[in-house]
Amino acid sequence: MAAGSILGIETSCDETAAAVVRAGEKLLSNTVSSQIATHQPYGGVVPELASREHLRAIVPVVRQALADAGESYESVDAIAVTQGPGLAGALLVGISYAKAIAFALNKPLITVNHLEGHIHAVLLEQKQKGEFQLGFPVLALVVSGGHTHLFLAEERAHGWAYRNVGRTRDDAAGEAYDKVAKLLGLGYPGGPVIDALAKKGNPAAVRFGPSQIKHPNRGTPRDQQTEFDFSFSGIKTAVLRYVQLEGMADAVTARQQKLAAIAKPRAEDVLPLCDQKTLDLVASFQRAVVRDLTGKTLAAAVELGARTLFVTGGVAANSELRETFETEAARAGVPAYFPSRKLSTDNAAMIAAAAYPKFLARDFASPDFSAEASLALR
Repeated sequence: MAAGSILGIETSCDETAAAVVRAGEKLLSNTVSSQIATHQPYGGVVPELASREHLRAIVPVVRQALADAGESYESVDAIAVTQGPGLAGALLVGISYAKAIAFALNKPLITVNHLEGHIHAVLLEQKQKGEFQLGFPVLALVVSGGHTHLFLAEERAHGWAYRNVGRTRDDAAGEAYDKVAKLLGLGYPGGPVIDALAKKGNPAAVRFGPSQIKHPNRGTPRDQQTEFDFSFSGIKTAVLRYVQLEGMADAVTARQQKLAAIAKPRAEDVLPLCDQKTLDLVASFQRAVVRDLTGKTLAAAVELGARTLFVTGGVAANSELRETFETEAARAGVPAYFPSRKLSTDNAAMIAAAAYPKFLARDFASPDFSAEASLALR
């Protein structure tokens, strides 16, 4: 049961994805169907629409992934699927389809935590490069539209064991990007357009103080709260206040109206509609978020004795975040690794790769498992 080909399926949010990975490190195919156009008019993901789009895309996406890999339903050795965390309805589409394939063909079915999948996206690509020396413990920052978590990982017999050492108390970093982009009339998704526009602004023009968490989170037990927790709701509110005080509302409305006439607006379409004050605000917002993420992550790495740093998830594609981490991590003497931009966002290659240790351990799912929208990583 050594070198198996695993078909991975990922439907946790708004990407319908399938991939085939052999032996946890050989990427044979990676197919992703995006729903950006569906959710763009709303400035964020609408769960009901996401589920509907997954239903439409799941069969052709899986077939395409198998065809690209030169595999078939019968030839793969196992099926892997995201169990959570994510949107319950979206998760159920992938889970139901994976169960159907596994039952019909009598194939092993493996459940994967979406967050561990993001961590394995880094491992997958580093293994492909060869001669990858991994030092434990590993500190992993998983930062995306729905998650901002710090995990300290240790190696175990089959796979890794994780301890959550930091998390967002409110908005995830990627969620803050989307909300600020919506507030400024910059379109959706907010991450790529803000990253592009920030290069044209002055990051020191607007002063945003570091996030301050002054009270315990009612939803999190006190013994699980750390100095490495994040909070991004404050900076979102600060941007709103700035827009109000600087009288920018009319310009935002005009920008929204012009972008509404463009089917798929890109950063090049948004830039001519932004004055320098808007560009400076965007650059200052991004600099504050990046400093918060890098500062707390590297402080945790030093205090917890991490020997390797992973930065992964959709926000890991941000150019300023990558550059800052590379500089600061090198200064701290901790090697930092990122997935390629293609594997930073949600994909199924990371799910198939994360499933391989479970495949070797014969850690297969029972037929009655279901989606877990708030599934923890341990």
